[in-house]
Amino acid sequence: MIAALAAGLVAANFCAAGADKAELTNPKQKSSYVIGVNIGKGMKQQGVDVDFDMVLKGMKDGAAGTPALNDQEMQEAMMSLQKEMQNKASELGVKSKKEGEDFLTANKGKEGVKSTASGLQYKVIKEGKGPKPKPTDTVKVHYRGTLLDGTEFDSSYKRGEPVEFPLDQVIKGWTEGLQLMPVGSKYQFWIPANLAYGEPGNRGIPPNSTLIFEVELLDIVKPGAAAEPPK
Repeated sequence: MIAALAAGLVAANFCAAGADKAELTNPKQKSSYVIGVNIGKGMKQQGVDVDFDMVLKGMKDGAAGTPALNDQEMQEAMMSLQKEMQNKASELGVKSKKEGEDFLTANKGKEGVKSTASGLQYKVIKEGKGPKPKPTDTVKVHYRGTLLDGTEFDSSYKRGEPVEFPLDQVIKGWTEGLQLMPVGSKYQFWIPANLAYGEPGNRGIPPNSTLIFEVELLDIVKPGAAAEPPK
C-alpha cells in the first residue's frame, strides 16, 4: 500500500505541473506523460492531497540517493497519509449513504418507478418481447452508469460496443434487475449501495454510493460464447 501510494504521488506531480503539447516531441516523452496522466487520475479519484513542490524535490532526492528523511520517517509519513485517506473515505461513505437513502425515499414515489423487496428501484423505458434471462445466463447489453450527481463512471455506448457477461458475476443489483427484463427492453435502475459496491466503493465510485444505470438488454448469449463482466 505504501509503495503504491508513493508511486501515485510521483505520477500525480507530472499531471499537476501540466505539459505543453509542444514539449512532447518524442515517443519517450509522450509515453512518460501518458503514464503520469493515468496514475494522476487515479490519485485524484482517491482524493490524495499532496504538496507538488515537495513531490518534485523528493523525486530529485530519490534519484540522487540523498533523501531528507530516513526509512522509518518515510514509512511513518506514508502511514499517516494512508490513515488520513481512510478517514476521508469513512466520512465520505457516511455522507454518500445518507444521500442515497434520502434520494431513494423520494424517488420511490415518482411516476413509473417500481421497487423490489431488496430495495432495487427501476423504471421501464421500453418493454421488449423476448425471453427473460436466468441468473446463470450470459447476457449482451448496452449500458450507461452514473452517480447521483450525474457523474458518468462507465458507458458501453462511449466505447462503441455492447458488453457480454455472466449474470451471476456482476453486482447484485444487476443480477436481480436484468432478470426482470425481456430481451429488447431498456430499463433505468436505481441501485442502493448494498446491491452495488457497498462500503469499499470501486474505481471512480465513492464508498456507499447509490448508482443509476440505463440498460438495454440486447440478447441472451448462447452457452460457450466468450464473456467479460463490465467494470
